[in-house]
Amino acid sequence: MNFNAPLLRPVRMLLFPFSLVYALIIWIRNKMFDKGWISSSSFNLPLIGIGNLSAGGTGKSPMVEFILAKLMDHFRLAVLSRGYMRKTKGYALANPRSTALEIGDEPMQFYNKFPSVTIAVGEERIVAIPQLLHDVPDTEVIILDDAFQHRYVQPGLNILLTDCNNIFTRDWFLPTGDLRDFPSSYKRADVLVVTKCSPDLSYEQREEIKEEIKPLPHQQLYFTSIHYGIPYHLFTKEKRLLNDETEALLVSGIAGPKPLKKFLADNTSAYYEMLYSDHYIFSIDDLKEIRKRFESISSSSKIIVTTEKDAVRLIKFQQALIDYPIYVIPIEMKFLFDGERPYTELIANFIKSFKQKNQEI
Repeated sequence: MNFNAPLLRPVRMLLFPFSLVYALIIWIRNKMFDKGWISSSSFNLPLIGIGNLSAGGTGKSPMVEFILAKLMDHFRLAVLSRGYMRKTKGYALANPRSTALEIGDEPMQFYNKFPSVTIAVGEERIVAIPQLLHDVPDTEVIILDDAFQHRYVQPGLNILLTDCNNIFTRDWFLPTGDLRDFPSSYKRADVLVVTKCSPDLSYEQREEIKEEIKPLPHQQLYFTSIHYGIPYHLFTKEKRLLNDETEALLVSGIAGPKPLKKFLADNTSAYYEMLYSDHYIFSIDDLKEIRKRFESISSSSKIIVTTEKDAVRLIKFQQALIDYPIYVIPIEMKFLFDGERPYTELIANFIKSFKQKNQEI
């Protein structure tokens, strides 16, 4: 369910008192970490934390994949995620038999796209990191996915993402808004990335956003947009271009479908929606409704489209969907204002300098 839908906004406003209670709890928790009453642990290898201040939808997965694609040939990387919405608990290392239900949809997506990279899940990162290093002792770098609020572990490099369409400075605490941390917590970050920007974001708009966020002198600020690739069949991997004759049924359970919907509006004759909550676990009944809705579309050039994250939750229905034209739309992050090279070098230099310091000790 989309709680940002216009009809649900009044409901969220009614929950304002709960937002105040939530904010108080977060304030107390942060103060306990800041004062050292709750300790944070560090580890003797480079840890890169990727996170946000809001509840989902800022592009953490594309950012993880960007770093993996750029650095996997230079360092032995690992990704540690919570494995949100999985049906298991505790630490687990992804393997060829893993499923999205066992390790979560995003870790499963990472493993499918980067099978040579170590992918692990664990709610308690302070426990999971030693287990990961025991299982894969030659690991050089660990990327902590969605770890900004997990302050029991202190990354050496903290990357904070914020959606250009809902910058954290304009938001409010859950459940009235989407914030799960104080806006001032951005000061803990080393790098700030404004995601989901328009590809033609102007220099003036960039400066306005910069003035709104007010990065600290040591913080690097970058801007990115979303780029969608050529859809490929969920099972056969055959690619298919969209055109002005295509009618698409969008089946998706992600936090921020707005850019994807715009992409379909711009690249198809028409599209229809079947949207579910983030990390939604599809059932047989859902499958029946999807097929029924698809078959009601009269066009001879119709397809079902979904996201890479949804694909790992739909692939278990191969027997029922193999005869349907169901296509996955890949997504990647593009840096604006020539930011890709300096951003990549910043991360690589952090890793190299960390390793160099350890060698000198």
